[in-house]
Amino acid sequence: MSSSDLSITVRARPERSRNHELGVRAHFSILCSNDLTGVVLIMQVLVVFVRFFVLGLISFGGPAAHIGYFQKEFVDRLKWISVDHYGKLVALSQFLPGPGSSQVGFAIGLERAGLLGGVAAFIGFTLPSFLLMFLLATLGQHFLGMPLYSGVIAGLKLLAVIVVADAVLTMYGAFCQRRLHQCIAFGTAIILLCLPGIEWQVLVLLLAAIMGSIGAHRRNSDKKSPETNDHEAELIQSNTHTVTSKIAMLVFVAGWFGVLFVPEVHSFFTLFADFFHAGSLVFGGGHVVLPLLQETVGDALTPDQFLSGYAAAQAVPGPMFSLATYLGVQLLPSSPLMGALIATLGIFLPGFLLVLVLQNYWLRLSRQSLIAGSVAAINAAVVGLLLTALYDPVFVSAVTSRVDFAVIILGLVLLRLFRFHIIWLVVVALTYGGITQIAFV
Repeated sequence: MSSSDLSITVRARPERSRNHELGVRAHFSILCSNDLTGVVLIMQVLVVFVRFFVLGLISFGGPAAHIGYFQKEFVDRLKWISVDHYGKLVALSQFLPGPGSSQVGFAIGLERAGLLGGVAAFIGFTLPSFLLMFLLATLGQHFLGMPLYSGVIAGLKLLAVIVVADAVLTMYGAFCQRRLHQCIAFGTAIILLCLPGIEWQVLVLLLAAIMGSIGAHRRNSDKKSPETNDHEAELIQSNTHTVTSKIAMLVFVAGWFGVLFVPEVHSFFTLFADFFHAGSLVFGGGHVVLPLLQETVGDALTPDQFLSGYAAAQAVPGPMFSLATYLGVQLLPSSPLMGALIATLGIFLPGFLLVLVLQNYWLRLSRQSLIAGSVAAINAAVVGLLLTALYDPVFVSAVTSRVDFAVIILGLVLLRLFRFHIIWLVVVALTYGGITQIAFV
């Protein structure tokens, strides 16, 4: 071997070594990247859980107030989603059976951290009310009459007024910029204040959708379809989401066939089937679920048990569908925890499955001009629904004196003018409720 060959060989060895080292580094970086992706996903899921758990502790006022809390936290403050996209999620929830506000929360968690994020949002937002309803059902309602507890509830109800009022103002500015949408919002509020009831609510939403579609046709006859942001385009084109929606549809259909045709093989299955059936049929939120549940499982419970559960659900934060937790304990006294878990899962599951099935198609449809016009009009009608709920049940159940109204004005000033964080308003509400209750004891 010549010296030149030797020199080439000697020089080549470091090159091969360097290439090998680069390959090892690349392989190691891929492994680290995968690990980091998993860590990031876990952290996102935990953040979703914590955010929704905190809201679940303070979210009094029913579905309308919950929409206000979500809008304030995830749209205005954290900016997880845009106002327009949030409006589309709210509009979808108005036409699906199940717990509307919880479906919106599930959809937010789903888009933030995938399916695990949706589950984390559901568990976080529902866990406080689940635990409280379980304790009330098993240990009795004795502490409901305690002065301090009553004061805390009174203060948090005032907070709900502040949050819903802020949501009405913010969403009005976002969704009611056109004259047509302003008329729809105020018209919805006027009609529903004069004619309360779920049938009128559905009718108003349908009329709003028709008016919005007609208005969009006249306005955009020569324009292209509305643009879709990158986030929505990614969701629409996601194969993972398509597979998930198909699986969710199969589970929903299987659940229905199980409810209708599978014989009653176990008390657990019977309990799940009853609440799954109720959750897949109820429109209009938690207040409407009471008569449907009474019809479904009424033979096994007394009217007093139903009314006690309904009253307890009014006194705790979170979704009204947590009534199922209370009833599950009553229906399965031999295994109260299993009864509460099965009933709660059964009544929430259909609505979440429908979100998984339809959310992707809903976003695709909303790209069309006519559908986009309908969605915009529905969002305006939702503002009217919030305005109606601001009066009843939120304001009516919370404000009992001039001082209460003064506290609401103070809270709105702190929230809108000085941009106080919601946690400080919670402190103010709890302090005011505790002081007033102690002063009258």
